[in-house]
Amino acid sequence: MRDFRFLFFILNFLLLFFITGCNTSEASSSKERDSSHKICSKCNMELPSSNIHTAKILKDTSNYYFDDIGCLVLWAKDKNIDIAAAKTEVFTNDTHRYIEASSAYFTISEKTPMNYGFSAYEHKKENFIKIDEVKLKMLRGEHMANPKIRKQILGQ
Repeated sequence: MRDFRFLFFILNFLLLFFITGCNTSEASSSKERDSSHKICSKCNMELPSSNIHTAKILKDTSNYYFDDIGCLVLWAKDKNIDIAAAKTEVFTNDTHRYIEASSAYFTISEKTPMNYGFSAYEHKKENFIKIDEVKLKMLRGEHMANPKIRKQILGQ
């Protein structure tokens, strides 16, 4: 009888420990986000506060944010959205503001959050490309995250 009570006590204690340990709510979690923090719709990474290399697209009255222009292209492909037809904006490195993606110029060798290498600029310089070519390169896998392409671009 004594062993039974002891075993009963241990099992109840373990059950109570398991129930309270697994009962965490979103509000008490350390993962709680401030409303000013934006999360990439493709990879779920938090966007930098500086907005550098970020993009956004307006679809059905909702803004979707991306930490990398490559994430925008891949997400748009997954959702069957035409980037040229949708209201798509990219954050420029030279003027530090959002502009239409169709009017931006892109480099292919920048250090970006997902290492795709595409970064937007408002003013054109030599060897810059437009959004249509960015989309084509992303979908072909011709970006800095691909080691063979990175070697070609960096000339190593």
